[in-house]
Amino acid sequence: MSKQFEKVHTQQQYIALVEEMIEHDKHYYDECMPQISDFEYDQIMHELLCVEKEHPDWALPHSPTQRVAEGPTKGFVQRDHLVPMQSLANTYSEKELSDFVNRVYKLLEKKSVEFCCELKMDGTAISLTYKNGYLVHALTRGNGQMGDDVTNNVKKIKSVPLMLKGSHIPDVVEVRGEVHMLLATLRNLNAQREEEGLEPFANPRNAAAGSLKLLDPHEVAKRKLNLVCYAIGEGQSPAATQLETLHLLKEWGFPVSRSEHVALAHDLKGIWSFAEKIHQLRDDLPFEIDGIVVKVNDLKAHDILGATGKTPRFAVAYKFAPEEAMTRVHDITVQVGRSGVLTPVAELEKVHLAGSMITRATLHNADEVKRKDIRVGDMVAIEKGGDVIPKVTRVDFSMRPHDSQPWKMPSHCPICKTPVVHREGEVAIRCPNMKCVGQCQRRIAWFASKHAMDIEHMGERVVEQLVEKGFVLRISDIYLLDAEKLSQLDGFKEKSIRNLLGSIEKSRKCPLSRLIMGLGIKYVGTETAELLADHVHDLDHLLRIREEELLKIEGIGEKTAHTIAEYFRDPDHIEEIRLLLRHGVEPQKAAKKKISGHAFFDKTFVLTGSLDQFTRDEAAQLIKERGGHVVGSVSKQTDYVLVGSDPGSKFEKAQKLGITILSGQQFQKMLD
Repeated sequence: MSKQFEKVHTQQQYIALVEEMIEHDKHYYDECMPQISDFEYDQIMHELLCVEKEHPDWALPHSPTQRVAEGPTKGFVQRDHLVPMQSLANTYSEKELSDFVNRVYKLLEKKSVEFCCELKMDGTAISLTYKNGYLVHALTRGNGQMGDDVTNNVKKIKSVPLMLKGSHIPDVVEVRGEVHMLLATLRNLNAQREEEGLEPFANPRNAAAGSLKLLDPHEVAKRKLNLVCYAIGEGQSPAATQLETLHLLKEWGFPVSRSEHVALAHDLKGIWSFAEKIHQLRDDLPFEIDGIVVKVNDLKAHDILGATGKTPRFAVAYKFAPEEAMTRVHDITVQVGRSGVLTPVAELEKVHLAGSMITRATLHNADEVKRKDIRVGDMVAIEKGGDVIPKVTRVDFSMRPHDSQPWKMPSHCPICKTPVVHREGEVAIRCPNMKCVGQCQRRIAWFASKHAMDIEHMGERVVEQLVEKGFVLRISDIYLLDAEKLSQLDGFKEKSIRNLLGSIEKSRKCPLSRLIMGLGIKYVGTETAELLADHVHDLDHLLRIREEELLKIEGIGEKTAHTIAEYFRDPDHIEEIRLLLRHGVEPQKAAKKKISGHAFFDKTFVLTGSLDQFTRDEAAQLIKERGGHVVGSVSKQTDYVLVGSDPGSKFEKAQKLGITILSGQQFQKMLD
């Protein structure tokens, strides 16, 4: 028990107890090594609250008790970053790291440069602004220029200092860091979510990012998020190097990487040695990392090196290859997708990989199973694509059971027992029964997904229960759900019911493009859905649309036009859309910007290759903001083709048709 806890009689004892609690927070949240039990912690916290209630004039602004949340916000406002938040370029090999080092040597005209190497945390970026030593704003990365103001939520992260300490603190300083979640915390959180019928988070990064966007700071506190800081974005700092910056941040009270996770290197050999060391430690870390970050140590050199677009030239990320594990396939089952496609899935013996326990991996299609010759009983290698989705990469044939047999796709749907079909020219094998429960379940889950109507709290596990109980058998049934029905779902209490009904209500006034996406029309992705939404006057216009009219929309080809027209000729589809409208769904058409006078206005662009200054999504957004259109294929109606490095066939077709080709520099000039 804390010595200070015996009893607080003086203001000095109170101050000492506050400092002791801050130290305990540091041990627990920064170092993951608590010095006292949760019970003792709660006892001291209670004592602090009692003292501050009795002596409100004693209460310090940085006391742990001040992290009590203000009320829930209705949303998040956006604020400009004091300095834009850039994204690091990624490297994946020793050769690419060597190219970075040599490029730095060349630009600085030096043969020897000192580099600071750190962990690349797998979390979500945050910007913290302090005025006169006190936290005033916390912003997400957003688009790099501005981010969501999540100050109230960030105050619930106990490793975030509310007040800075130490010397050389600027009047205004902006600090950059990474909000992350410990692997143990994620496991506990996912277990709780599964009990409530919610989708588990795929990884700590998603969990951390999602937690920062919660509207109730009390809920954020329960997520036990952590922070690690690595840079000063704005503010006069006495630090001359990146390593000194880390020491200064620690002095001010920020959590930074532990000393054994930071190293100085003077060449590629030193950088590579650090990378190999961290790779060996990776599985023993209590948090997720996906590589290391290498920065030129001299801060003055950062200004000299500058940036390319949104990417700094003074730093680079080296990302580790996905981890691999060996396990045995004890069965191959088949899932039925929303369009009836049958997908084989490997049911695996439990194996630990990249911080999580893996029991299943998609096998994509029958041809893939045949090509890799994957069989029940095989010992296989699995890895996580992007450290998230498990996949089987190869079979260890030396360990194959002698009596194994090749796997075959079933001749009938495993859900409704309808004979499957294999259409000519397609890899996919399908269940043709549109009323198959498996298909219904997937269509409903897709309609509610983030890509479509974005109905929060309605993940696949919830949809599965709704379909099994007969409450939702078609997408329009979602809008007939009520508290009485939801109360019959496993794990659904008052709060879960309120959350889901609130999300459903919010989705009624969705953008028209999202509703189009939610319908699940074959070949219609985000871009095509937006083109359709821009073209039609309203949903009735869409229901009457014909193939000839669709072909006149730049960016929609013959195959897609035929599929869309066919979809809206189906009486069942028309009835479903009418039911959605009858149940209160009011799709909103986005107001089209009219920006006359700009070179992009009413011009059609096609993008191909890798752009230096922007990602293709960023370039497309810039074009749309100035009244232009972005489509996926080149035709005689195309005005410009924006070409980056390694362009594809679109570039060749544009040359043949005599379409104006724009380089990144020419595009930037027109943009300005």
